[in-house]
Amino acid sequence: MQHPERLTLATIVLAAVLGSSLAHAYTYRYTDENGRMAISNTVPQDAVKRGYEVLNQQGRVIRKVAPALTEEEIAERAARKQRDKELEEQRRQDARLLERFTGPDSAVRAMHRKIEELSSLIQLKRGSISVLENQLRSEQSRAADMERQGREVPEGLLQKIDRLEQQISELESEIASQQAGIDQTRREFLKDIRRLEQITDKKRTLPLARDQGIPASSGDKQ
Repeated sequence: MQHPERLTLATIVLAAVLGSSLAHAYTYRYTDENGRMAISNTVPQDAVKRGYEVLNQQGRVIRKVAPALTEEEIAERAARKQRDKELEEQRRQDARLLERFTGPDSAVRAMHRKIEELSSLIQLKRGSISVLENQLRSEQSRAADMERQGREVPEGLLQKIDRLEQQISELESEIASQQAGIDQTRREFLKDIRRLEQITDKKRTLPLARDQGIPASSGDKQ
């Protein structure tokens, strides 16, 4: 009867032999540097770039490793990935656009409303400027009368004149900023309107210039 310890040792040796055999169970088929087909247990480093096939013990192909990409292929893949990314982003933007508007006319109405709101704020500030300018002229006239009479203009009056001029200047800057905002709003809406015409296959029927006769539609989303 065989000793258990010897049996264990024999099992280990057998497993090692089988493992070594399995390690070489696969062979590789590739093209060498001369363009000839070669088969071996390993793949040379320069042949890896050209791609190779893994064969089983029966010589059947079980896996193919594609050749390494050229610089042109890598660049094309990167460009294609970027195009796919841009297309996906465009789809998301289109979906958000359709959530806001039912079509190009809906966007035109929304543009008119937004521009009208900004224009109303500008008109209010112009009215405030008109009031301040009247006050400024009155205070400047008082100061001029005092100077003509040889009297010293009070510091408080001079400060008031400066304050009125500053307020007018600030309002004028705000109006210029809001006017630029109107121009930016118009550009953004015009871009949306053109895109809506494309994705809805509908043409704008409303004029882009504000027409008081254009009613708001209940179908507008904004």
